[in-house]
Amino acid sequence: MRTVLLLLCLVLLSTAALAQRARRVVAKRGDVVQTLLRRHGLRSAEHVRQFRQLNKARLGSKGLVAGRAYVLPPVGRPARNVSKTKTAPPVAAKTAPVTRAALFGPAYAGVRARDQALRGAVYYLSSGHGGPDPGAIGQYGTYKLAEDEYAYDVTVRLARVLLEHGATVYVMVQDPNDGIRDQAVLATDYDEVQHPNRRIPLSQVQRLRQRIAEVNRLHSRHGRSYQRLLALHVDSRSVGQNIDVFFYHHPNNALGLRLAKNIHKVFTARYKRAQPNRPYSGNVSERGTLYEVRNSHAPAVFMELGNIRNQKDQRRFVVPDNRQALANWICEGLIADYAGRR
Repeated sequence: MRTVLLLLCLVLLSTAALAQRARRVVAKRGDVVQTLLRRHGLRSAEHVRQFRQLNKARLGSKGLVAGRAYVLPPVGRPARNVSKTKTAPPVAAKTAPVTRAALFGPAYAGVRARDQALRGAVYYLSSGHGGPDPGAIGQYGTYKLAEDEYAYDVTVRLARVLLEHGATVYVMVQDPNDGIRDQAVLATDYDEVQHPNRRIPLSQVQRLRQRIAEVNRLHSRHGRSYQRLLALHVDSRSVGQNIDVFFYHHPNNALGLRLAKNIHKVFTARYKRAQPNRPYSGNVSERGTLYEVRNSHAPAVFMELGNIRNQKDQRRFVVPDNRQALANWICEGLIADYAGRR
């Protein structure tokens, strides 16, 4: 009888384990492996490795395919990755350039290096507006969507991903208490500060002058390092105008142009896979009149992420996974640009 009970327990445990291993989920538009796993509580590099191994036959040439089902690795502490060659343990990403320890919020504060693909690269991330100026405003049902809140959320998500790849990152506009937020509607506040901890002026000219002066001061500190500035904004156009992500660079800066093209290339490929029936119309163009592009000593790219007043574009902002996808895609372009540097 004891033997029968033991066998029954083993069968039940095996069935439960198989059920856990066989959990399937469907990828959404804009998903990459990390965002899909994070949505289901799986955050470690080992979970990513297990996921790729379990889904070798299901992954497309460029990653996840929207609408396709994938098998999740088991929940809980991942098994150790045993290989024939010894590997160094993960190293915590350096966060010294981020001036506030809680910049990413409690849920995302722990940042561990995935690789060193961006080691030696220095990035200045400038989200539009902030402080007393919320920027463009969109109507979303009974709620108001503020440009600075959504540009900021994408920016800090991008900062975190860049740190995971070994980059040095300066976040030029910082909110002392927002962190990375997973809500659809992001509450508007006015407490953002300018790096390192300066009040943001209401005057747009003073604000941009202050910001770029700090970027250029830091730029001189890093000397001959690979350095780039990314300015992230959300546009405001007519309610009926659905737009794509656009990239602007200075006409006399070949490095800024190359950076814009590398990010644009990633977006073109990602949109082609995620929305094959709708052509991607975002492009790269010259805009030497933009203050940040014109005055930054670091080659700069100015990005418009969409129309905050358009319902279709609003989905790009109010869905947290879409904000993460924007950050991930930008990071892919930055990695490509850094890998091809001369």
